[in-house]
Amino acid sequence: MTNKELESNMIKSVESAQRTFNTIRTGRANPSLLDRLTVEYYGADTPLKSLATISTPDSQTIAIQPFDLSSLALIEKAISTSDLGFTPNNDGKIIRINVPPLTEERRKEFCKLASKYAEEGKVSLRNIRRDAIEKIKKLEKEGEISEDKSRDEQDNIQKLTNKYISEIEKHLAEKETDILKV
Repeated sequence: MTNKELESNMIKSVESAQRTFNTIRTGRANPSLLDRLTVEYYGADTPLKSLATISTPDSQTIAIQPFDLSSLALIEKAISTSDLGFTPNNDGKIIRINVPPLTEERRKEFCKLASKYAEEGKVSLRNIRRDAIEKIKKLEKEGEISEDKSRDEQDNIQKLTNKYISEIEKHLAEKETDILKV
């Protein structure tokens, strides 16, 4: 694995953690809150954003306008049964979701959830590091690279891992600030 591939995998891991953070609710309405939501549409689980336009007309409302009006009830059911805790309002054409302000207790729960997601991202980075170091050690064992070169590569891999772990921690701090902002 080259350094470019290694770094690319680590960047993907950080981006994945960032996308997961975006699904956590802050005090404001945000279309990305519904990113993980899938709707049973013609027998297949389909992402909501493939079935409808999702917008935020104001800071407390998410509006969902389906491309196919026959999917309105299915979308409403998917939102109701999800773990998001929203109650959808269906007017026959558009589904509106009122995003109530968060309580202090709920904000703390979301901070814990964000920490959990950050930890998952860090574990992913550590797994990438472990695989890369194993490859380096294998090359050293086979005599393809020297012991010094092996140590240098392992140090570089560790530095790269530390860099991206601190990036995840930076994203986590930003998200926690967002969640706790009233």
